Amino acid sequence: MHRTEDRSATKHVYDDLDRMLISALRRDGRAPVSRLAKALGVTRATVQNRIDRLLESGALLGFTARVREDYEDDQVRAVMMIEVAGRSTTQVIRSLRGFPELARLHTTNGKWDLVAEIRVARLQDFDRVLRDVRLIDGVLNSETSLLLSSV
Repeated sequence: MHRTEDRSATKHVYDDLDRMLISALRRDGRAPVSRLAKALGVTRATVQNRIDRLLESGALLGFTARVREDYEDDQVRAVMMIEVAGRSTTQVIRSLRGFPELARLHTTNGKWDLVAEIRVARLQDFDRVLRDVRLIDGVLNSETSLLLSSV
């Protein structure tokens, strides 16, 4: 029998072991279960059961590769703060999601409504992205800063 569950209906309650496991997975999402078990002082079966439960509940969404910040040094990177007119934030977000050059998009508070992380190969691409974002209906104002080096 196949049972479908609405993951949003049940919120996972973390205990200390869950928090330590999630922390270890954030440091190394590819760590073997045996290494995680040793670091946490529990059995491999316990770690595997916790991971399975965290995944099933939706508390843990998956695993990812972490890439060094300087891995793609030849890229032009920037942060763009965006002010949205009135109540058009949802429409603007929808439009911005269509830009593959926007690595991340965040809502925020204060003067700026959105913060976009831009990654492009060339300054010409950067110029085009800035122009295209500013042409989106509902974008009132923006300010962009190039990221020069990570410290």
